[in-house]
Amino acid sequence: MPSSALAASPPLGATVSAAGATFALYSAHATAVDLCLFAHASDAAESRRVPLTRDAANVWHATLEGVGFGQLYGYRVRGPWAPAQGHYFNPAKLLLDPYARALTGPVSWHPAFSSHPEAPALPAERLADPRDSAGALPKCVLVDSAFDWGGDAPPRTPWDRTVIYECHVKGMTMRHPEVPDRLRGTYLGLSSEPILRHLRELGVTAVQLLPVQQEAGEARLARLGLTNYWGYSTIGYFAPDVRFASGDRIGCQVAEFQRMVRE
Repeated sequence: MPSSALAASPPLGATVSAAGATFALYSAHATAVDLCLFAHASDAAESRRVPLTRDAANVWHATLEGVGFGQLYGYRVRGPWAPAQGHYFNPAKLLLDPYARALTGPVSWHPAFSSHPEAPALPAERLADPRDSAGALPKCVLVDSAFDWGGDAPPRTPWDRTVIYECHVKGMTMRHPEVPDRLRGTYLGLSSEPILRHLRELGVTAVQLLPVQQEAGEARLARLGLTNYWGYSTIGYFAPDVRFASGDRIGCQVAEFQRMVRE
C-alpha cells in the first residue's frame, strides 16, 4: 500500500475535532462496516447505525456531526464466513474497537459471544452463530483523554541506578491497612501516599505493573465460576481495565489511570 494512501486515512479509533467525531476501523477483508451508536451501556440494540466508507488503505471511516465525548459505540462487520481461511465475519456480533480508550464495564463471557454453534461440526462446515451479542457486550466509550500533567516528565533514571518493582494493582493495595477502604484495589490506591512512601523507602525508581489493559474473562473460567485475576487475557490494549477504577462514572478509569501515572 502506498504511504500516501495510508497518510490520507484518519487515525484509527475514535477522535473528536471541530468537524465532529471521526470513527475509523481497519479491515482488508470486510465487505461492509457499520458503526453502531448506543444510548446506554446495557442496550441490546443500537439507537443508530452508520455505514462507514472504505478508503484505499482499507480503513473504514466516517465523521459525524453532533457526536462527542461520552458516546457509546461498537461495530458490526460483514464479510466472508470461511473458517477454513480464518474468516469469521458475522454482523450478529457487536465488535469492540481495538483502539477504544475505555469500555463501559468488564468483558464477562457470555454464550452469545460464540462465533459458531456449539454442536460438533467440521471447521469448514460450521455455521455462523445467529445470536446477537450486543446486550451482553460492554460498549466502547469515546472519552476525553485531556489531562493536566502538571509538568510531569519521564525521570530518565540511569540504568545503573534503576530499581524496578513489579506489582499487581489490586494485590498491592487490597489489604494494605493504611490505604483508604474505598481506594483499595484501584489505580488511586496504588498512587496513594502509603504506597508511594513504601516505594520511596525501598529505593524504587520505576514500577512495572502486571496487565492493566482491559481484559476479557475466558469461557472455561466462567463455567468454573472463576475469573482471571492476573489479567493476561487482554482485549483492549489502549483501554485501562475498568475493574481497577474507584469511581463508577463511565470512562472514569482513564483519568484515574493518568492520575496514578502522574503521582
